[in-house]
Amino acid sequence: MANTARPLTNTEVKQTKPREKEYNLADGNGLHLRVKPNGTKLWLFNYSRPFTKKRANLSLGCFPDILLADARIEAQNFKSLLAKDIDPKEHRIEKARKGKRAHTNTFEHVARKWLKLKKSKGLPVPLLVYNRAPT
Repeated sequence: MANTARPLTNTEVKQTKPREKEYNLADGNGLHLRVKPNGTKLWLFNYSRPFTKKRANLSLGCFPDILLADARIEAQNFKSLLAKDIDPKEHRIEKARKGKRAHTNTFEHVARKWLKLKKSKGLPVPLLVYNRAPT
């Protein structure tokens, strides 16, 4: 029979002390708190990749930036992705890629690239005049 982890409490997480070697405290459902010798506390989600079945860790952030309740919610979101055969790490990377792509397609970004290109080739840059409403 598999070992079941007793859920952590906020007090336990706050009062955890560093040791000579790093160690993990399990909360259950793949959520772990890794305590490093320098005192850093990291939230990790341990899971099995959907198709390769290899084990992987996904960082959720540092404590106290990410609180216990927030880490549990994030771990539950990752569990729901795994139920749909979606790798949470790949999903996170794709989400970041889409955000970056959306940023690079803004008018401001394209205008800055155009201006930089004009300046680098030594071409004259037109003076832009903004029509402001009278105040």
